[in-house]
Amino acid sequence: MTTTPTLLIVDDSRMSRMLIRAIVTQLRPGWAIVEAASGEEALTQVEAHQPDFVSMDVNMPGMSGLEAAGRIRIRHPEIRIAICTANIQASTEQESRKLNLYFIKKPVTEASITQMVACFEE
Repeated sequence: MTTTPTLLIVDDSRMSRMLIRAIVTQLRPGWAIVEAASGEEALTQVEAHQPDFVSMDVNMPGMSGLEAAGRIRIRHPEIRIAICTANIQASTEQESRKLNLYFIKKPVTEASITQMVACFEE
């Protein structure tokens, strides 16, 4: 059992990762945070750190966030995953719902990240 909640932030944008990290650290200073810049790296980080929560971008080079989230969901159904994306097309949101993922619209703001944290803790 994890005593310190761990969040994995997956985004190819270093700036987005930094913003999400800063806001989550302010909201939940006790959480451990790890990062990945791609879907492939996310799969490695999940096995290494076994996070409780994942913030996942969709549009990344190589494996998409939806594919990475689906793979994580199969091996670790207990992990709560939020798709955090500027790709707000209905098809992306529908696919997220099919995979039982939270859907958070970018831009990364204090309000959007507060919403994501609330989803993780519901």
